[in-house]
Amino acid sequence: MKLVIAAIIATSAAAFSPSKVAQSTTALNAFESELGAQAPLGFFDPLGLLDDADQERFDRLRYVELKHGRIAQLAFLGNIINRAGVHLPGDIDYSGTSFESIPSGWAAIGAIPGAGLAQIFLFVGFLELGVMKDVTGEAEFVGDFRNGAIDFGWDSFDEETKASKRGIELNNGRAAMMGILGLMVHEQLGGTLPIVGEM
Repeated sequence: MKLVIAAIIATSAAAFSPSKVAQSTTALNAFESELGAQAPLGFFDPLGLLDDADQERFDRLRYVELKHGRIAQLAFLGNIINRAGVHLPGDIDYSGTSFESIPSGWAAIGAIPGAGLAQIFLFVGFLELGVMKDVTGEAEFVGDFRNGAIDFGWDSFDEETKASKRGIELNNGRAAMMGILGLMVHEQLGGTLPIVGEM
């Protein structure tokens, strides 16, 4: 009996030990050393979006990933703050609709007046077309929108610190994309969540 238990423990422990994976040579190897290909997943492209892709295609997808990550970070934080009861002071329109009367989450879309939604749409379009891009051509990397005007000490960092900070932003954006998706799904399911409260 003891021998059977020892054999079961040994085989189950072997399931958690690392195993050698054969290295294959593919076109994807060109991007396996890019920023963001890190443990535990390494280079992760389950949909094959980078099959037979060149550097320009990779840079475009990285730009989109960074942009969506930045938007998701704002969306997640905004969702949490609104659900905590923090709202802008004043009214959203001249008819007296207060910011406080606008509900959180998906319900806000129906509660914001049409002119307000149009303003949001136009403002985001302005940011997309005129501000959030490399206007001067001085970008160090894809997604660098400083345009020679904003620094916050970036130029004082060494290359290793810059790569670390870019990796942190990329990972925070990925986490925020999953976070806001989770909040949207849970809002549709209903119930309560810790910290967030009633959905």
